[in-house]
Amino acid sequence: MEINLFKLCSGLKVIGYFMILLVAAIISLSYYAVVVVTWGPELLSGGLHSFLAFFIIILFHFLLIMLLWSYFMVVFKDPGSVPNNWKPLTEEEVLEAGSSLTLSESIEPEAFTSTHSADGRERRPQVGYCSRCQNGKPPRCHHCSVCQRCVLKMDHHCVWVVNCVGARNYKFFLLFLLYTFLETTMDTFILLPNFIDFFSEAKNHSTSPGNLAVIFLTFVLNLAFALSLLCFVVMHVSLLSSNTTTIEVHEKRRGIRWKYDLGRKKNFEQVFGTKKALWFFPLVSKEDLNNIPALRGLEFPTLSDGEG
Repeated sequence: MEINLFKLCSGLKVIGYFMILLVAAIISLSYYAVVVVTWGPELLSGGLHSFLAFFIIILFHFLLIMLLWSYFMVVFKDPGSVPNNWKPLTEEEVLEAGSSLTLSESIEPEAFTSTHSADGRERRPQVGYCSRCQNGKPPRCHHCSVCQRCVLKMDHHCVWVVNCVGARNYKFFLLFLLYTFLETTMDTFILLPNFIDFFSEAKNHSTSPGNLAVIFLTFVLNLAFALSLLCFVVMHVSLLSSNTTTIEVHEKRRGIRWKYDLGRKKNFEQVFGTKKALWFFPLVSKEDLNNIPALRGLEFPTLSDGEG
């Protein structure tokens, strides 16, 4: 009996839906521990402690809103699909198209150099081809065995969001990582005094067993997530600075500069855009979408031959 590995990969989507429920459960638990049990009652204490509690609750809600906003953008935003019958245009076709190209059409910079057959006739440049999708593959595009389709500038398939992370939702994924790290780190620090007092309060029965269990579990979960997320944040900051995806790490050659690495500023703008006001929000301006081809995921500028 043969096992279809691709069908098994598709089964990971089912796990992903449980992950969404897990995320919702952890957020709910953290909200109850921080706002309802620990710092909410402190608002009525008065004085400086009441002001501190107010500041903590406001910051907690701000990070939570940004976290959820970024999360849902990653979940529901298409990471980028290859248009049907996609193929790069030849130099002659580009000149004929002029400014009439739409966002759904693709021009690969490296494809502008056409090749010629033995009889001198111009040929369309060779590009990647996906036998499963029966379609052309733009640069940096990969086939996802879970989603069963090609994804533009695919970074990885994330079971936590039941979606691929690609050209058109990578920014949202990075913001989700950032705000989740900040939220879990904050929760860890503000619950630390209660965690330290856990054993004495449990012994003296000064706090209900249910609330003690919630505080203990919330602290441990947030600490674990904060430490693990720190590694992911550092890793993706490194990838962002070199304009590399998780998949492309294995494609790069040591000692040779990555052809898509245009410098930290341009690399950053290819993901976050040029509008500074939107850098920390899961939004992309139409102007950036029109002016930065990499945000659309079909074409990417590369280093010139002299800069390699």
